[in-house]
Amino acid sequence: MVRFDRRSFIKANAGLVAGLSIPGLAGSAFGAEHEGDMPLRIGAVGTGNRCRYLMSVVLGLGGVEMPAVCDIDPKALAAAKKVVTNAGQPEPKGYSGPTDYKKLMDRDDLDAVIIGSPWDLHTPMSVYAMKAGKAVGCEVPIAYTMEECWELIETWEKTGTPCMQLENWSFRSDNLAILNMIREGLFGTITHAHCAYSHDCIDHWYFERGTGDSRWGAKFLVEHNRAQYPTHQQGPVLSWMDIGCGDWYDTITSTATDQFAIHDYFKRNFPDHPNAKRKYKQGDIVTTVVKTKKGKTIVINFDMQSPRPYDNRWMVQGTRGIYNEQRNALYVTGKSPQYHSWEPFPPYHNKYKHEWAKNAFGGHDGADGIMLTQFIKSLRENKPLPLHLYDGVLMAASGPLSEMSIEKNNQPIEVPDFTRGKWKTRKPYFAM
Repeated sequence: MVRFDRRSFIKANAGLVAGLSIPGLAGSAFGAEHEGDMPLRIGAVGTGNRCRYLMSVVLGLGGVEMPAVCDIDPKALAAAKKVVTNAGQPEPKGYSGPTDYKKLMDRDDLDAVIIGSPWDLHTPMSVYAMKAGKAVGCEVPIAYTMEECWELIETWEKTGTPCMQLENWSFRSDNLAILNMIREGLFGTITHAHCAYSHDCIDHWYFERGTGDSRWGAKFLVEHNRAQYPTHQQGPVLSWMDIGCGDWYDTITSTATDQFAIHDYFKRNFPDHPNAKRKYKQGDIVTTVVKTKKGKTIVINFDMQSPRPYDNRWMVQGTRGIYNEQRNALYVTGKSPQYHSWEPFPPYHNKYKHEWAKNAFGGHDGADGIMLTQFIKSLRENKPLPLHLYDGVLMAASGPLSEMSIEKNNQPIEVPDFTRGKWKTRKPYFAM
C-alpha cells in the first residue's frame, strides 16, 4: 500500500479552530452578520448554462437578491444579467476580467456566492470567497488536486465561513427514501455499495458537437487519467454508509482501460481534425474500489467517453437486504413476498419519501430544488449546511487519488483524514 503523507501537501497550522466540526456555526463571523429576516444577497461566478439555471432556482425561492454576477464570456455574462432581470430584480453589476471574481467577492453587499466556473477554478474561487466572509455554494468537483482539498479544509477551519459542494444527487427523492429506509434498519448493517457516473459527454463537454473543436474540458483528458468527475455517484453513498460519521475511507485502488473511445469518435466524425491525432492520457473507463476503516467496500465506476445512455447504477447491500437502482427494485429478507425475488421499489419510495422531497421542484427530478432550498434555508437560519465540506472534499479527492493509484500500477492509496479524527465521533446530520 502506498502511504499518503498529508504533510507533503500542507504546513502545520498552530492556529486551527480546535472544536470546529460543522460549517455555519452560530459563533462564526458569517453567522454574526447574517441573522434575521433580511434578504439573502448572493453573487454568481462562472455563469454558464448550469450556473444560470442555479441562479433561476435560487431567485425563485424568494427572499434572495442577486446584486452582482461574473463571467469572462460576454455572452454568458449578458445571459446571467437577463436571468436576474427576468426575476423582476434590478440589473446586477457585471464583472468580466480574469480575476474580477475577487472584486465581486470583496463587495460589502453580498452574503454568499454560487460558483459555476471550470473545475480547476473551483478551489481558488471558493477559498477567496471564504476569506472574504462570503458563504460558498460551489459546483462539482469542489477540488481537483490534493493540495486544493487541504487548502479548502484549512481555509474553512480558520474562517468558519460556510462552504458546500453542490452535489445534487445526494438530494434525489429516491436516494433520500433509501436513506430513510437504511436509518430505519430495513437493510440491516450496510456492508457494500456500487455507484457509477456513466454519461456520454464527449460531444458537449469535451468537444464541440458540430466541429470537433476542443471545449474547456478537453485539456483534462489530455493531462490526466483518473476518475475525472467523481462526486455524483458517491454523494448518496456517503450518507447511506455514514462516511464521515463513524466510518471513513481507508484506501482507494483504481484501474483504467486504455484510450479507445475518443479516437474512435474522431475517426467516425472528424477524421482530419487535429484532435483526431492528439494523445489523450484519459482511459475510457476507470474502476475504483474503496475499503473503509470499518471493513466495508464501495465500487465506483467512471465513464464519460463511451457511447451510452446515462447511468448511475446505484446498489446498496446490507445484512438484511439489497436495493438496486437499475432494476428499480429491492429485496428485504423476511419482508419481501417471494424468497430471493426482487420486488418493486416505487411503493417503498412513496412510503419512505423524505420530508424534503414532498414539495420538490426544479431539474433532475427535483434534486436541484431540494438542494438549493436547503442550502438557502441553512444560510438564512444560520444552521449547518446540509452537506458538510468534509463530504465534498472526500468525494473530490477520489479523483486525484485514483490517478495516483493508476500511475502506481493500481496499488492501494491511503486516503487522508480531512476530519483530523472527527469522523470517529461525529454523528450523522444530513437530512435528519
